[in-house]
Amino acid sequence: MSDEKKNGDVNKNLPTADGDEIDESEANDPFQKIMESAGNHGRFQLIYNMIFVLAFASAGAMVFMNIILALDIPEHWCTVPGQELTNYTLDEWRRLTLPTQKDNRGTSTHSSCEMYNANFTEIIDWQHWNKTKSNVTACQNGWSYDRTWYDDTIPSKENWVCSRSLYVTNAFVVGRVAEGVGSFVLGQMGDVYGRRFVYYISIAFCALGRSFSILTTNLYWVFLFCTGLTGFAVNSLFQSPQIIGMEISREQDRSAIAIYQSIGWSIGTTFMPLLFWWLRDWAAFMWITTIPTALVLIFYKYIIESPRWLISKQRYGEAITQFKKIAKINGRQFDLTEKELVQIYANREEEEVTYGMASLFSGWHLTRNTAIMGFSWCVVAVSYFTLLLFSTRMGGNPFLNFLLQSVVEIPAYIVGRYLGDTYGRRFTNSMSFLVSFCASVPLILLAADIKYEKVIVYLATFIKFLNALTFFTVNLQSMEIYPTCMRQTGIALGAILANAVGIIAPYLVYLGTTINIRAPYYILATLFLVGGMAALFLPETLHKKLPDTLEEARHFGKQDKFFSLPKAPPKVEKPQPGEDVHLNQTKFAP
Repeated sequence: MSDEKKNGDVNKNLPTADGDEIDESEANDPFQKIMESAGNHGRFQLIYNMIFVLAFASAGAMVFMNIILALDIPEHWCTVPGQELTNYTLDEWRRLTLPTQKDNRGTSTHSSCEMYNANFTEIIDWQHWNKTKSNVTACQNGWSYDRTWYDDTIPSKENWVCSRSLYVTNAFVVGRVAEGVGSFVLGQMGDVYGRRFVYYISIAFCALGRSFSILTTNLYWVFLFCTGLTGFAVNSLFQSPQIIGMEISREQDRSAIAIYQSIGWSIGTTFMPLLFWWLRDWAAFMWITTIPTALVLIFYKYIIESPRWLISKQRYGEAITQFKKIAKINGRQFDLTEKELVQIYANREEEEVTYGMASLFSGWHLTRNTAIMGFSWCVVAVSYFTLLLFSTRMGGNPFLNFLLQSVVEIPAYIVGRYLGDTYGRRFTNSMSFLVSFCASVPLILLAADIKYEKVIVYLATFIKFLNALTFFTVNLQSMEIYPTCMRQTGIALGAILANAVGIIAPYLVYLGTTINIRAPYYILATLFLVGGMAALFLPETLHKKLPDTLEEARHFGKQDKFFSLPKAPPKVEKPQPGEDVHLNQTKFAP
């Protein structure tokens, strides 16, 4: 008996999307046929993507990144009483009372953490006072801060400078470690308990964690814990809605969904420095950029569970409920019953046994893909956070530096989508890494010379543009390479590796700002070169059906030729209204 007869024909007059042809990859995917009947490119997808993938990516970006600006350390120096008794300017007073030191460019400047050990309020004859005979001591009367750009930041409020200067670096590191742990836990929970469940957890943890961080800056260890709480859930805040969006949409919309989230992220990170520049107060800035994350609950009725995931767990009744919810908003009639859905998948192989992240290393081909994807994430994460953290420590306006590095992301995503949809994800990923390596070379040569300050900012901004382009491509590849049963776990693994290696980013910034400004760029250039070469060995995912089982993932891209560009698959005619649609002519396990 044929597979079609064993399964039972499910003949439905299913409405189709506009157009006469669909990709052959979609025609062989029964889920896409069912999804098409509920609408895989309609009003529901538009509302969902605009609210959860774009708008709340902006809110998520702000709650994630606001801590970077709030933890900026303004220029500071020892407070030395006595200037008010003289007619010296501030610069003249600092030259008299503070020893000199070499900065990260090797230039002599006044010390930030030491002063001459003398009672300057008792000196009467400044002409005969010889500072070279005075001992040097640590700041005895606290610190003064440059308030050109900020009224206050967390470090200036709590004096996290000098002997406490690593407090800020450690806060960033704790956040990165927590992100890795959270990605491991919540990523696997997303594949076991569902994307929606994890999304709710992420919203709660991020909003509460950042809120309590604002209130506990005077309790450093509590502050670190709250910072970690936000980091624990922040990756899933972006992953869960994007995965759902991709799993309920047609193949040609996948890159559009990725760009929605990427642009949402950039809108949030672009708005932040402008807001802080206007407010000048870190606490008000933090509250305003934290509260919007919790507002997602207003739109709870649009937060659905992925029907593709539900089918993979054989929860057919719940999947039908989600299909009907989508169909209703799309203005479609969805008549498929739970019994008929069970029939469609009746002959699928038994559900695969998975072993969490270990399953992503089953078989040489999948292991290789997982390792390269993980390394790509590491390079993207280290370079992204190094460049962004470094932007507030460069010369000039820290808000404009941060703004430049955020604004360039939007055109980068547009270019990334064009290149990815035209020449493929693999080529785009590799070339952006290699061009970043080339741009790093002049940066290394010029970084130590202050007269090239603007050139350095522009070069760093260009590398940030390429980094955003790579981030967009790697994120899209991760969605497309891993199977449905392990998709969120696979993306979580990339986030874990990225955060594990990304821990070095705050220390690279510390190294670059306190010891040698060239040091971070040497390391980044090496990572870009290795990442660009490794990315060439990933399979192409453009125009490919999403793998649904580990077996499909183990063979994904095996037949691809190394020196080739992706070609669109042949088109097949869509069924006309009134024709029978045989949903289960092809064996397929979601």
